[in-house]
This record gives sequence, C-alpha cells and structure tokens, in this order.
Amino acid sequence: MALKHYNPTSPARRGLILVDRSGLHKGGPIKALTEGKRKTGGRNNKGHVTSRGIAGGHKQRYRIIDFKRRKWDVEGIVQRIEYDPNRTAFIALVSYGTDDAGKEDVAYIIAPQRLGVGDKVIASKKTDVKPGNAMELGQMPVGTIVHNVEMKPGKGGQIARSAGTYVQVVGRDKGMVMVRLNSGEQRYIHSNCMATVGAVSNPDNGNTNLAKAGRNRWLGKRPLTRGVAKNPVDHPHGGGEGRTSGGRHPVTPWGKPTKGARTRHNKSTDKMIIRSRHAKKKG
Repeated sequence: MALKHYNPTSPARRGLILVDRSGLHKGGPIKALTEGKRKTGGRNNKGHVTSRGIAGGHKQRYRIIDFKRRKWDVEGIVQRIEYDPNRTAFIALVSYGTDDAGKEDVAYIIAPQRLGVGDKVIASKKTDVKPGNAMELGQMPVGTIVHNVEMKPGKGGQIARSAGTYVQVVGRDKGMVMVRLNSGEQRYIHSNCMATVGAVSNPDNGNTNLAKAGRNRWLGKRPLTRGVAKNPVDHPHGGGEGRTSGGRHPVTPWGKPTKGARTRHNKSTDKMIIRSRHAKKKG
C-alpha cells in the first residue's frame, strides 16, 4: 500500500498523509466474526477515570482474529483483505471450504505483506516457507522472517502483530528457538510455539500524518496537557517562575518515574532473554 498526500485546500488537509486503502475490501466485515465493543471513556465500574486520555471515538465492532492457527493441514484461500479499526495491520478473510453442516468455514487472520486475494495458506507442523503459512518455530529455517509468534504453545500469537513488525529466527538450542525482535532483544521461545511466515502488512502506517487534532479524537484519544503547563497542585512538574523544564527526573502526576524509567517486574522470564533490548549496540 502506498501513501496518499493531499493538496492544502484547507488547514485540515495541509500536511495530511494517509495510507491508500483503495485496494481493500469496500464492504463491512463478516458479522459472525465480529462482536460488539463498548466504549469505556477510561472509566471503571464506579465511573472514576482510571486510564487518562481515552475518549469516545468512532463506533467500532471488534473483529475476531485467529491468532492460534491450529487448523492443521487444511488449506485455506484468501477471499479478501480488509481494514480493521482495532489494529494497525490489515486482516485477511480466509475460507477453509464448508464444514459438516454445509456452512462455509471462514476465519480472519492478520494479513502479512505480499499476501493477495486468491492466495492459498495452510497451517501445519511443517510446511512451505510462504507468506501466510503457519508452522512451529522449531521447523523453520534459520533466518526466516515471521510474525504472530506464540510465547506459550497453544496460547496464540502475542509477539509481532502490529503493522510492519516481524521477528527473525536466528538459531536453535536444546528444544528452544532463538529469535531477534524488532526492539533488538534476542530471546528463547519454545520450539513448539506457532508463528506465521512473513512481516505484518501496512508497513507505511508509521509514516502517516493526521494533520489535525480531530483525527486523534476519531481514534478515541483525548488531548494531553503537559505537566510543566500546570499548577503545582495539579502536577509535580507544575509551577515555577517563567517557563521551566520540569526538573531533572520526569515523573507522572502521581510521582512515579516516567519517560524511559524501567517498569519491568516479571523477572521469571529473564532466563529466556539472551540479549536485552537495552544492551548497547555495537557500532
């Protein structure tokens, strides 16, 4: 997909850059593969705001995605590529023929790059290294680019599901597979975990420019007021004579360190990490 640039016919159009979605399916989703989705406004059951910055946004229906890809050795045909408002990647509608009741068996998967309408995909213990095919990590050749990677066998893909992301298989060791993530982290993943071949679609998503605040409101994002622009009663960075930078250590409104402070607490999986994403890169 290419990027669309607009003429500056209005302030809202000046600088607007969007992904060209003309090649996607024009109609709505398969209703049986969707669920209703309520807006919370960032509030809990008591009506208190527990997540700042969340607003209404456009009404959406959630698309049920097959992250597990456990329909083994059944060939599917891609019917169409669709836009999904719940994620940055595009999704593909795959038909697996008809079931025992004579009803068409369809599912949504995350669409990888270079997957088109009419292409055939299959999930198996070991299969061809083709975009859209899913298999166990332990069966993949070293150097394969994959996405939708499981962290526990049978749990469903958790890593590399966002637009343009991918993971590279870099080696094997005693029933484990070594992978390199986009962040630079290298880690072990069990060889029985499933992954899908290819990088995730819509790599140009990061090059878009919304050009006006209203487009962020459509996405359900409220504006953020900087702490240094507030009064001391409202934020630790607030107050001061003239314009101030907010102090040496940036904190949240509740005094917790932010802007790069590490928040990782699940140390039980440290043994799976070979090289941290924070390790200095060799020049």
